[in-house]
Amino acid sequence: MDTVKGKDKTAYPVCSVHEVSEGGRKIVEVRGMELGLFHIRNQWYAWRNVCPHAAAPVCEGVVCGTRLPSLVYEYEYGRDREVVRCPWHGWEFDLLTGKHLAEEKGARLRGYVVEVIGDTVCVLI
Repeated sequence: MDTVKGKDKTAYPVCSVHEVSEGGRKIVEVRGMELGLFHIRNQWYAWRNVCPHAAAPVCEGVVCGTRLPSLVYEYEYGRDREVVRCPWHGWEFDLLTGKHLAEEKGARLRGYVVEVIGDTVCVLI
């Protein structure tokens, strides 16, 4: 599929919907930028593959869940397959919002709009 120009952004085809299974990811390149494309709960997310902490390839980290707020000595696990952990220093980011899990504001992943056109997944830049 060719690029499609919209009002303000261009849709760049990056893969077929069949290439990334539910809960999966694919590292793609668009306009010289490496992006992590994630398929979570029938939604698509694209994040720049650069950790805001030390420029690590964050999207290549472990996709997992995290501990949820709980009482002392209780460890409740949740958000399975909605968190990516940076491979260099362990920073965790919410794959649905891009926000760093431990900071109220500040560090976050840079995201891009994803649109599915037919059977093709496109990133809008």
